[in-house]
Amino acid sequence: MSDSTDSKRAVLSGKNRMTPSEAFVETLVANDVTDVFGIIGSAYMDAADLFPASGIRFIPTVHEQGAAHMADGYARVSGRHGVCIAQNGPGITNFVTAVAAAYWAHTPVVVVTPEAGTMSVGLGGFQETEQLPIFSKITKFQGHVNNPRRMAEITGRCFDRAMLERGPTQLNIPRDFFYGDFEFEIPKPIRVERGAGGTQSLNEAAALLASAKFPVIVSGGGVVMAGAIDECVALADLLGAPVVTSYLHNDAFPADHPLWCGPLGYQGSKAGMKLLAQADVVLALGTRLGPFGTLAQYGINYWPSRAKIIQVDADPRMLGLVQPISVAINGDAKEVAQALVARLTIRQLVCQGNLEQRKALIGQEKSAWQLELEAWTHERDAWSLEVAQDSPYMHPRQMLRELEKAMPDDAMVATDIGNICSIANSYLRFNKPNSFFAAMGFGNCGYAFPTIIGAKLAAPHRPAVAYVGDGAWGMSFGEILTCVRQNIPVTVVVFHNKQWGAEKKNQLDFYRSRFLATNLDNPSFAAVARSMGAQGVVIDRLDEVGPALKAACTAQKSGHTTIIEVMVTQELGDPFRRDALSEPVRFLEKNKAYL
Repeated sequence: MSDSTDSKRAVLSGKNRMTPSEAFVETLVANDVTDVFGIIGSAYMDAADLFPASGIRFIPTVHEQGAAHMADGYARVSGRHGVCIAQNGPGITNFVTAVAAAYWAHTPVVVVTPEAGTMSVGLGGFQETEQLPIFSKITKFQGHVNNPRRMAEITGRCFDRAMLERGPTQLNIPRDFFYGDFEFEIPKPIRVERGAGGTQSLNEAAALLASAKFPVIVSGGGVVMAGAIDECVALADLLGAPVVTSYLHNDAFPADHPLWCGPLGYQGSKAGMKLLAQADVVLALGTRLGPFGTLAQYGINYWPSRAKIIQVDADPRMLGLVQPISVAINGDAKEVAQALVARLTIRQLVCQGNLEQRKALIGQEKSAWQLELEAWTHERDAWSLEVAQDSPYMHPRQMLRELEKAMPDDAMVATDIGNICSIANSYLRFNKPNSFFAAMGFGNCGYAFPTIIGAKLAAPHRPAVAYVGDGAWGMSFGEILTCVRQNIPVTVVVFHNKQWGAEKKNQLDFYRSRFLATNLDNPSFAAVARSMGAQGVVIDRLDEVGPALKAACTAQKSGHTTIIEVMVTQELGDPFRRDALSEPVRFLEKNKAYL
């Protein structure tokens, strides 16, 4: 496997006579596409036939959902487009879940959707469905090739809009439009330089920050996308401001920096939440302040309702959408941070007067949280204590701590949705951007494994690790074959506790422990992995966790994919949100007829 960013290919200029398939492929080349994920199909086979000669690697996957997740991970690591393509009809509908996840992650995925031929549309032909309405709410732009002569034009526009709008776009092509002989001009990619926003809003933000006694920075995904980590660090250092990262963006500020205070949201950093609660001015840099990421946690309603909020986002529609704000800045996170540093450097900063006290408080809160995490070896509710005390398996929190200690410094980690995966939010720390990937607000199962495959293809020199619960693993483990067949080595840690933990917690808290469809009878996942050509190990002791992870990451250098099946107790963490359910009062219960 070679680093795909090394590819340098000639781009056609001027008008040239060619087939629409050639125009499509040449437009991919012009946009520096070197890798495409999908399952081969007759609908676009004429174009796919040209991929090898054009320097484009086609990565055949086991399922189309996996292909789109791989494109997502690939784009988030490489900073370039992720591209996926499939057969019209059922192949295309299988993309939907992964495209929705990419939408909420603001990932520039181009979803190529060949559709039924124009002469059979509306006749109920083989593999026919209306493909544009399906994706209308989960893409930033939809391009439909309504004439084969427009193939290059509309293909190029989809690639441009994916970057401009920061999200997935759909390129819909009738399958008979790949054929013909026309004159095309391959469009040059359009990339828009983003600025720092309006002068007045920047001045107002600088004035608020200069007058702040306790400023706090929330660093979000926009900081990673803009390559603004250094600028965010410079701003934090100037203000002496604690920095918390937005939910599931743990890589948006280096964890080894003294001002790093951890992530917000479910199972985030209690230190970061307590410090944010004291803020009089909050700079939300490159974050939409999503509602799930600012919910109360650990019984702490930490969002500072009286603080002045400065929100920075490249998408003006996100400004003030979730939280009331004082200053809105529509700009690039990197440019805004630089502009604020320039303005604040020449001002007298009120927060300099209590700098040492604030630094001491930051240190105290972080130390207290680390001590609490060290002592938090198992869940503390009565049910978890009961099921854990007789179990021969590891406590999930202790296991997660061992994984944290053994994780390579430059590792990339993708987490699935679920109980233990979400608790991992407390333990995952990164010093480099483009290191942490999650399904964000869409929260779909089956996300982590294919996403880390795409990330590994984009950065083959970095260790790649996925955290997956045993329930979600059933949705995605087939992509082991993709790793083996295509020599894309990754490591997967499967948390084997024989349950859908997050939903079981809801049944425990709200339905009197009536467990319906949440207990799982599983095979040996390590044995299944070995049967598919990967390495598989079973770990049931804490002292084996760290060595197993290190060995698996080392094995990636030799091309080996490893599935680490960790046997853990059935303890359950806090529910995702206590406001999502309420205990029902049923007629039958009131009449004592329902047990």
